[in-house]
Amino acid sequence: MKDAASAEVVDRESSPGAERESLADALNEPGTEERRGRRKRRSRARARTISIRRLSKAELNRGRELYPEIDYWKPKSRSECKDMERPCPFVSCKYHLYIDVHPVRGSIKLNFPDIEIWEMTETCALDVADRGGITLEDVGEIMNLTRERVRQVETAGLARLQEYRDVDRLRDYVS
Repeated sequence: MKDAASAEVVDRESSPGAERESLADALNEPGTEERRGRRKRRSRARARTISIRRLSKAELNRGRELYPEIDYWKPKSRSECKDMERPCPFVSCKYHLYIDVHPVRGSIKLNFPDIEIWEMTETCALDVADRGGITLEDVGEIMNLTRERVRQVETAGLARLQEYRDVDRLRDYVS
């Protein structure tokens, strides 16, 4: 019995490629991915954050020269932008999905670094909200986040809303 087991180990060590091929074949069998419940990997590039603190003064000045702050018309309410062209050209809007600007640090997060704005299918978070309930998977695809991260943000938002409800109940006792 011991000799048969050691002979099997020797056979495996002498032909490691054969075992790898069989493992690779087993992993590539149709239906194995469905049985395990795994999802496909994300096809988009991860979001990239640009820290203002890491930019040199020369880079900041060059940015000011290339893109001066100009007063131009932009929508101030949802009713003004609801029927406008899509994709939305107003990237500076806080509801635009292309970039996020941190209010304290000023860092810029490019949510879709691999595509241009006009290539996006959805550009406004308010348009997505107007559509109604969608799955975590769909929200993750629209915002370039994983399904788990979308779930975490949803949970945190619901917890904040619950805190506000509790505070409102306490105000009745204070007044």
